[in-house]
Amino acid sequence: MRYAVLGTGEVGRTLGGKLAQLGHEVTLGSRTKDNPAALEWARDTGAGARAGTFAEAASSAEVILVAVGGRVALAALEAAGAANLDGKVVLDVSNPMAFEDGELRLDPVESDSMGERIQRAFPHARVVKSLNTVNSRVMVEPSLVPGEHQVFVCGDDADAKEQVTRMLGEFGWPPHRVLDLGGIRSARSVEMLLPLWLDLFRTLGHAEFNLEVRRAR
Repeated sequence: MRYAVLGTGEVGRTLGGKLAQLGHEVTLGSRTKDNPAALEWARDTGAGARAGTFAEAASSAEVILVAVGGRVALAALEAAGAANLDGKVVLDVSNPMAFEDGELRLDPVESDSMGERIQRAFPHARVVKSLNTVNSRVMVEPSLVPGEHQVFVCGDDADAKEQVTRMLGEFGWPPHRVLDLGGIRSARSVEMLLPLWLDLFRTLGHAEFNLEVRRAR
């Protein structure tokens, strides 16, 4: 598979590195072609890894991962180009967060979500929300956390969710631990988990944890 990962931060580099390790072709996209972090990542990752602009990454990809901050996700996708997104799976792993006066703020929140905004802005893309509820290391190596903890997916296109579920399986998330929450509107609930995640991080002192949903028999 050919993947574009938009974003050169820790999340983007981690996801891109795992996909390349699994044998996929990955382009790490950024605003400029000469982004130092992207060039270093491509050099260190080796075979199958390239760096390019958002548009270059998206144009050749079959699946596009949005790994920039939620509040700049739309700008990154606009730079990637709507024509380069049409018909493709766009996996949004972002959280629409910022710290203002030392306090966490989510925008949008409750009555909207970043996943929904992306789908509205790019109606011909097949948007799926997932992986935003765990640390980047747990995203690609769920065995770091013991137990039957889960990851969530939501989106309006069933085939796109199935494609993302297969990718998650390559990361180590078996299908029974991928919970489908329904349409892209459910992105609201998983994005609103971030304050809880941060409180757990402060309490536990590290980021290698996750939530486990247990069903009554």
